[in-house]
Amino acid sequence: MDRWSGVFNVKLDPNCKNYYRIAASLCFSSASKSLTVPSANAIFFNGDRVEGTRNPVVERLSDLQNVAQVLVSKFGGSVNAWVIQASIFNGPFAVFKDFIPSVNQYGEPKSYSPVGFPASTSTVSLLSNCLQQAKDVVSSGTKKPCSISSSSTSRPKTVVLGFSKGGTAVNQLVAELGSLDDKSHIREQPAGVNVQEEVQILPTTKESLLNSITEIHYVDVGLNSCGAYITDQDLIERISKRVADGGPRVRFFLHGTPRQWCDGCRIWIQDEKNRLYRMIESEDEKSGGKLKVCERFYFADRKPDMQMHFEVIEKMDVS
Repeated sequence: MDRWSGVFNVKLDPNCKNYYRIAASLCFSSASKSLTVPSANAIFFNGDRVEGTRNPVVERLSDLQNVAQVLVSKFGGSVNAWVIQASIFNGPFAVFKDFIPSVNQYGEPKSYSPVGFPASTSTVSLLSNCLQQAKDVVSSGTKKPCSISSSSTSRPKTVVLGFSKGGTAVNQLVAELGSLDDKSHIREQPAGVNVQEEVQILPTTKESLLNSITEIHYVDVGLNSCGAYITDQDLIERISKRVADGGPRVRFFLHGTPRQWCDGCRIWIQDEKNRLYRMIESEDEKSGGKLKVCERFYFADRKPDMQMHFEVIEKMDVS
């Protein structure tokens, strides 16, 4: 399958002053000159800025478009990859204020409250606006409106990944997933609707986004305060009940390196990771095996450094 790629400055809505920078690598048909519906959308939330390292690995994997290419290599050529950089930075610190209203000036959350569903609502709006920009560029090249083609009636799944500070956006999505109406997945397909007509490249509502999530990847996440991982037992139990009652299977992947998991000055990172792992694992039987967790540790024989923190993006095993 062919691909179409670009990097865009995207506003959350027309009244916003700040732009999110988003790299997109999309499924494309050269024959019909149209974007095609993917098997899944891989949505990657990037972290803090790291500049001036002069390390070629760090520099390469700080480039959003390179990360999008890595995602395609990991999840397959039938996926769309979206890499989202925060719209606000305080020095090097990414601040996902639209996604997590409680964050402080350094992008550290006080809590993950699902009230208003800010992360899922913002994700849908941002990617919809980004997709429209992509369509406009494709149309300008073909001199005709960009069409969407599909060879499947299945709605694309969603894979979310949070790298470093980007894990806060993933945590907020998890909080919202656990607070979604238990029966919303049943109402996703109204009776009498032609399924083929309903197939979209992206989810168009917060409910359809959250209901499409099948994988959640924490990629060497960490903060200078607590909150790198979700540790709310009630929340995990609600997600477990949701999948047991007919919701889609959800797999959590915890990818880490010595830089985060072995940091003696931030021992809460490993503590939170261990708590999340145990909470999900304890729900395996209750969920009927539909809620799973996998922990993967990379570069165990190396001393912590900045290179491994970025290099794990390429090395992570998503199988």
